[in-house]
Order: sequence, then C-alpha cells, then structure tokens
Amino acid sequence: MTRPPTAAQRRVIEAADPVTGRLKGTDVQLAALVKRGLAFRHPRPPHDHFLTPAGHRIREAPPEEEAVPDASAPAADSGVFAARVGGEECEDTGPARAREVHSAWQGLLELRRMTNPGGATDRPCGWERAHLVPAAALALEAAGHRPATGDQGDGYRVRATPQPEAVAVHQPDLAALRSCAATLENAGWQVSEHTPPRAGERYVLASPRRR
Repeated sequence: MTRPPTAAQRRVIEAADPVTGRLKGTDVQLAALVKRGLAFRHPRPPHDHFLTPAGHRIREAPPEEEAVPDASAPAADSGVFAARVGGEECEDTGPARAREVHSAWQGLLELRRMTNPGGATDRPCGWERAHLVPAAALALEAAGHRPATGDQGDGYRVRATPQPEAVAVHQPDLAALRSCAATLENAGWQVSEHTPPRAGERYVLASPRRR
C-alpha cells in the first residue's frame, strides 16, 4: 500500500484551490507531490502545479481514510481507491464506493480541463493515455456499469492489448457490451466491435480520441 502524504504535503494539498486544484508551495514540496502522482506541472507558462485525481481524492478523504489512489491496479481489499477493471474479488457497491468513483471522475475531468488544449473535457488527456486500462475502467464505473467479479462473474473486464493506445473491453452480454462502448464513446474514446479470428465472444476495442 502506498504511503500516505507527510503532514507538510497534506497541508499543501489541503490549501489547493477548491475549484481548479492549483497548488502553492516550495519547489521541493511540489516536486515531491509530482513524484508521488498527487500533482502535475502544467506544460504551459507559468507552469503552475495542480492536483491530479489522486491528489483530489487525498484532499477530500477524511483523515482516518487517507490513502493515495492507485488507479493502475485492482482495488482488492487494500483500502486504496482504484478503478475497477473487472475480475476483482471484492465488490463493494455501497454509497461510499459511489462517492469515491464520482470524486475520481470529477478529478479526471478537471485534469482534462487543465491539460488539454483549449481546456477540452470531451476527450482523454495525457494521463489517461498513459494509464489506458484504469482510465477506461473509471469511465465505465462512473457511468454505472458493473465490473465482473472474480473469474466467472458477469460484468465488464478492461484489459490491455498489444496495440498501442488501445484497450479491450469484454462483457458476455452483447447489449451490455454495446452499452459500455457507447459510454466510452461519450467519454471521448474511439470504439469498434471485434470478434476473435477463431470465434469467441465479441469485444470492444477502445482508444483515447485526440481530437
């Protein structure tokens, strides 16, 4: 489990602008937050620093529930927020989980606004292209789709593919699969349906749209 931020780092996070997530601090403090994935440096001048979705989650979490979100791995029972990619044994669908997912999705939309040209929020940002599987899974879970549980459970499964900037979404129910495709398309992904060459269930290939 990732170590929580230090008290000094927590103070910088809590002092972030409540709307934009803009941070103020020393160069050392800001660099440390970037290294931990809690902040990013804006590529355009004046190169301000802003909270990432993980940083927003830290700021909004009660002190006793502080944890650094790691969206690159299944949530399991670690107590750390992670996008559900499908296949996890744990399936917490209660109000607390819904709030966590909503907070993470809103943080991601803010990250799009701050890093995409023109502040566009209708297409994925650089962070999503660097974290394809959790980014696609977060879009699906935030829209209310149910991830698969365990090895045999129904629901979506998002998996990496050999293709650059593409993930595969599997869902045994064809109508549910197409609903997942529609959700990703609305979230700024390019989608297409495919059937494996040697038969098998159809799947969706999704890539983050750049324009």
